[in-house]
Amino acid sequence: MFESLSGRLGDVFEKLRRRGALSADDVETAMRDIRVALLEADVALPVVRGFIERVTEQATGQDVLRSVTPGQMVVKIVYDELVAMLGDEATGIDLMAPAPVGIMLVGLQGSGKTTTTAKIGLRLKDRERKKVLMASLDTQRPAAQEQLKVLGEQAGVATLPVMLGQQPVDIAKRAGDAARLGGYDAILYDTAGRLQIDEALMAEVAAVRSAVNPHEVLLVADAMTGQDAVNVAQGFNARLSLTGIVLTRVDGDARGGAALSMRATTGCPIKLIGIGEKLDALEDFHPDQIAGRILGMGDVVGLVEKVSESIEQDEAEALAKKIQKGQFDLDDMAKQLGQMRKMGGLSGLMNMLPGVGKMKKQMAEANIDESALVRQEAIISSMTRGERTRPKIIHASRKKRIAVGSGSSIQEVNKLLKQFQTMQKMMKRMNKMGKKGLMRHGIQGLMPRM
Repeated sequence: MFESLSGRLGDVFEKLRRRGALSADDVETAMRDIRVALLEADVALPVVRGFIERVTEQATGQDVLRSVTPGQMVVKIVYDELVAMLGDEATGIDLMAPAPVGIMLVGLQGSGKTTTTAKIGLRLKDRERKKVLMASLDTQRPAAQEQLKVLGEQAGVATLPVMLGQQPVDIAKRAGDAARLGGYDAILYDTAGRLQIDEALMAEVAAVRSAVNPHEVLLVADAMTGQDAVNVAQGFNARLSLTGIVLTRVDGDARGGAALSMRATTGCPIKLIGIGEKLDALEDFHPDQIAGRILGMGDVVGLVEKVSESIEQDEAEALAKKIQKGQFDLDDMAKQLGQMRKMGGLSGLMNMLPGVGKMKKQMAEANIDESALVRQEAIISSMTRGERTRPKIIHASRKKRIAVGSGSSIQEVNKLLKQFQTMQKMMKRMNKMGKKGLMRHGIQGLMPRM
């Protein structure tokens, strides 16, 4: 998400940083480029106008133009305005209400409401330790209620039994009664998809809202909606008084204009973002971290959170001890590859690292295959225990057997072994340098000497 916008803005700021001092004309040129970048990212025109006016007013001030680092000052102003536009602070789902807390999900057809309902159900169950009931009010789409039931079984979250012939308002009332009797902490109402211009269906969902009075009314919106995002958000907000937005398919949208437009036009916070098809692929929306990603500053906090979720503390400590003793082997490498995959692969990690915009472009131009991680794990799995602990014994005949067993080529086996040797050398060098040496020489100190 935001890849194209981040790239365009990165080019603008690089030009500004190269200048020792900024004139009013320099700022005007930069703002024109930023305006074009935002519009191309599908941010709504009124939102762009307001953003550019606020940034220009601050960026043309004497404090900025005469600053020692005027380019950096402009970047800081743009960053602050992006954070303000995206919502200042992270706002999660509000559960501060008498149980069962009602959460209603609404949106267009095909926006991903049913899957998002199950994702939120799993999140509340696992992270918040809540007892959750999910109810499908979708009587329009064939098998919609059955779909939620199947997803509920996968997530380990209870669903309301289906009774044929019931209308949405009746299903919602029955769900509320069942949740109260069953001692549930939260109830999720999955409504049918509808267009904001479909008066009959909008009246139906408004009736459901009146009947159950949910604590949260969340608009589930496809991040790829584009320029129509504003109309969608405003239409639903006018009828239902939304309390928040959940953006889906964020991983498939390189522009990201919907996120900027919806928050700015409705005032509703973006609470969660869907980053994949799996039921655990749901993240909190942090405006400051997202703004950092857009401006190429990375998302180090998000990266730390991902690492802490994916890596067991005991495993990390055991690996550190092995590295200190020089005992890092191919089994350890396989574990590292698996953890990298869990954290979104190379591209997922690159998105969170600061100052890697150009490196990402080089990776894209080099056609680096993300599935290589899976193939490398398969190659290691095809080795014997002895081969994994003592890679030096892997010669021609063994390489041929490993390649056949993993469905790869001998060249790929050679490449993996070379990669492993490089990692071993880096870790030995890191161990010799110690903490003080690493602090003094940085990453360059670990690089092979030419």
